[in-house]
Amino acid sequence: MTSQSPDIKISTEPPIRAPSAVPIDDAVLPFEVGSLDLRGRLTRLGPALDDVLTKHDYPPAVGKLLGEAMVLTALLGSSLKFDGRFILQTQTDGPVSFMIVDYRGADRMRAYARYDASRLEAGQDSGALLGKGHLAMTIDQGADMSRYQGLVALEGGNLEDAAHEYFLRSEQIPTKVRLAVGEEWRGGEGDGPKHRWRAGGMLLQFLPKAPERLRQADLHPGDAPEGAVTDAVEEDDAWVEGQSLISTVEDVELIDPDLSGERLLYRLFHERGVRVFPPLPLRAECSCSREAVSGMLKSFAPGDRADMVKDGKVVVTCEFCSSVYEFTPDEAGVE
Repeated sequence: MTSQSPDIKISTEPPIRAPSAVPIDDAVLPFEVGSLDLRGRLTRLGPALDDVLTKHDYPPAVGKLLGEAMVLTALLGSSLKFDGRFILQTQTDGPVSFMIVDYRGADRMRAYARYDASRLEAGQDSGALLGKGHLAMTIDQGADMSRYQGLVALEGGNLEDAAHEYFLRSEQIPTKVRLAVGEEWRGGEGDGPKHRWRAGGMLLQFLPKAPERLRQADLHPGDAPEGAVTDAVEEDDAWVEGQSLISTVEDVELIDPDLSGERLLYRLFHERGVRVFPPLPLRAECSCSREAVSGMLKSFAPGDRADMVKDGKVVVTCEFCSSVYEFTPDEAGVE
């Protein structure tokens, strides 16, 4: 960790009194299980995810990994209480060497992955695709405000593992994360089956009022002599139950287009009682524009701008959304 991040808290708006049974895509659904001191968020990504992944025509394994990163970003970024940015970024030595997901404001998200197609192999899981490196999570509160960044080492594990490590070492809040991404094929007229991406995820946290119930085992000191005894701390029964319940969620339930988030939460927690809050919408939207790209070009040194001229024009392609911007040398500030 490079610095301590602000608390990540769950929305406290009035609860929905009549939970909907209609599935809602591209939204985050906050919830709480008061009897177990559990709070969490459930997200479903449909058209927004499909829009991002199909613009780049990612190989299925790469699309699945980037989808997982988008789900994790939605779960974390939707907790911010200000109009800022949450940025999740990985940089590793694996076939997928770089990923970035940018969550802006209250509901806008964009994402991009860089990969080496020659290193992709059948059957590679998320850990193998990522390899070793680090995951950075940055909270940008805007101009004249401090930026907070958390770093997590990636050692061949997946993004769920990295999220658990982050909360253990940084927030020190008992947390469980589930991520799922899949491809859906539905019958179409004339052109055959229609393909689309879907994803879902859930974040569950144990937040009791009594601080002594939050006690966790000490982190491994790293340099302790072999055989050193560490204190054992029993987990709170409520958190044990919460982990057991979320572990029963299957991937297909997280991405099922015919199962609403409210119904899924009821399946899990109906015996304990679950309260849901108004859903927070999400959409895929890039922040690039002709004006922004023009300003970026003018920030380069004159010689660099001159080198960008090809066939009498400067062409810039946005890595996030694949939008193409063309400028004449004069417009690009080339003398």
